[in-house]
Amino acid sequence: MTDTDNLWLRKIAENPGHSRWYIDRFREMAARGDDLAGEARMIDAMVPRGARILDAGCGTGRVGGHLAAAGHKVTGVDLDPELIAEAQQNHPGADWQVGDLSELDLPDRFDVVVCAGNVMTFAAPSSRVEILRRFARHLTAEGRAVIGFGAGRGYEFDDFLTDAATAGLTADLLLSTWDLRPRTPDADFLVAVLRPTPA
Repeated sequence: MTDTDNLWLRKIAENPGHSRWYIDRFREMAARGDDLAGEARMIDAMVPRGARILDAGCGTGRVGGHLAAAGHKVTGVDLDPELIAEAQQNHPGADWQVGDLSELDLPDRFDVVVCAGNVMTFAAPSSRVEILRRFARHLTAEGRAVIGFGAGRGYEFDDFLTDAATAGLTADLLLSTWDLRPRTPDADFLVAVLRPTPA
């Protein structure tokens, strides 16, 4: 993968202030009182207290930080060091690491891998199946991957579901929002709850 294949890295190359803009944007949303924990509430409801959770593409830690505060053992991974530094500063209760999801190789296995914030649409198209394969490898036998992203971002939902199947993940539940609304054919967002495909 080259840097220009990854949309996030391309944005940083075009605008070195992009990461700071992203950090400031979420700080402003938090200051307004916007709900930034909807994804985390859904994940929290899926697991017992003290679950091991991987926040894949964690950004500033808004999802994983909320889950760590709720008592879960959270590891967050993101390729942007500036976003990881923000997560470390604001959410010291989790383990935040700089890393490429297509090279994910952690010693732990997780009850949930959560990948929110359109992360999969920023990944280089050539890396998407490998990222999903790495998610599957990092799950416990009963674990689930929960991945959400919007339409119109260069990754069709059907292509994603085909890639997930190729990577060894089977869809358990498909939703159109993080607040559990059923998927409809015209939905402009997908939240997929996936489990490892039995061998």
